[in-house]
Amino acid sequence: MVLLVCRSSAMFLFLNLYHYSTVFLGSELQAAQIIKSKSVQDKEQKDRNIFQDICETLNLPEPKDQGVAELFSTIEKKTNALLQELPKDHIGNPVLKHSLEIKQWERLEKINKLLSSEYECRRRMLIKRLDVTVQSFGWSDRAKERVDCMARIYQPKRQSLAQKSSVGIAHLLAARDDICNVVKTSSGSSRENTACAVNKILMGRVPDRGGRPSEIDAPLPEMPAWQKRQEGGGGGSWGGGKGGWRGGFGGGSGGRWGHGGKRGRYHY
Repeated sequence: MVLLVCRSSAMFLFLNLYHYSTVFLGSELQAAQIIKSKSVQDKEQKDRNIFQDICETLNLPEPKDQGVAELFSTIEKKTNALLQELPKDHIGNPVLKHSLEIKQWERLEKINKLLSSEYECRRRMLIKRLDVTVQSFGWSDRAKERVDCMARIYQPKRQSLAQKSSVGIAHLLAARDDICNVVKTSSGSSRENTACAVNKILMGRVPDRGGRPSEIDAPLPEMPAWQKRQEGGGGGSWGGGKGGWRGGFGGGSGGRWGHGGKRGRYHY
């Protein structure tokens, strides 16, 4: 009888465990399917937005029921027609003049991801420095009264600064050989867009505050170098020795600083 009850209880527990496991796995599968379909929909929506931007730029009708191959063919024909209207050397030669294999494209994609991650880190640092600099402008008593006005002007410009890089493989295919001509930021053509009234203010002579690495002295060692114990000398140190110059406080006869010695320098 006891064996039958134990067997029935074990079967009941097994069925409950099987039921809950099935429900759990089924819910996990449904969640995975929802997430997968959502990511696919997001990607399709992103691609659709890109095609819409291309069609608006080329003055083409909005793509509705067209297939991808047909849409690409329409875009190519329109692009070639517009290129025929431009001067001969208006666009220039492409930077990438050779076809690449699949492995080379994959390698380029990895390189682009690494560079994008590096540039994103730099962008975040520069944007953070910008936020801190603008925030410091409001520390004065005069500026505290106009914090709201400063925020209304600054926040729209701040939101337009993207932290992630938008450069991809498509930019490599569209790049022309004029990208190799690097223009200095101090050149006349560049300064036409970056010059402002603040740059025309000349500061007076200011004291030299130093800070050069070559002028900084090395720090002193925190502890003296260990030396080998020397032979001879007194045996007592703080403990009432007879010959040590740090003679003990307990009444050593030869201690220099001893309290009770006969030859102690300081007596009470």
